[in-house]
Amino acid sequence: MKTASRPVKKTQKSFADLPPIRVRREPPTVNEAVAAAQDLADDVEQQVEIAAGLMGLPADEVRPHVLAAKLAARTAKPERVPERILTHASPSRAPRTVVVERRTRPTVVIERRGRPLDPRR
Repeated sequence: MKTASRPVKKTQKSFADLPPIRVRREPPTVNEAVAAAQDLADDVEQQVEIAAGLMGLPADEVRPHVLAAKLAARTAKPERVPERILTHASPSRAPRTVVVERRTRPTVVIERRGRPLDPRR
């Protein structure tokens, strides 16, 4: 017959016992740095400086990428997803259209009433 043994407390590890934490540092890609710079500044020269600082490269190497992204942003359509989504078409049928409607719920207004001013009401 087995008997219950006393609970054994685990010894707590101190931070000195653990190995040092290694942090992996990866500089952002060109596209990531340019996108971040475009979000932070409107001026092209400031965008070049920000992207170059993020990547650790000279400004002359980053400038063509920032200018190309600026031209692409002018000609590109907005990133908003259209309301109609086309699915893959099978060879025998035409593509189906799925309409996505976004509905918002009406806001709920809770009117809090305090004590009545006149207790005879």
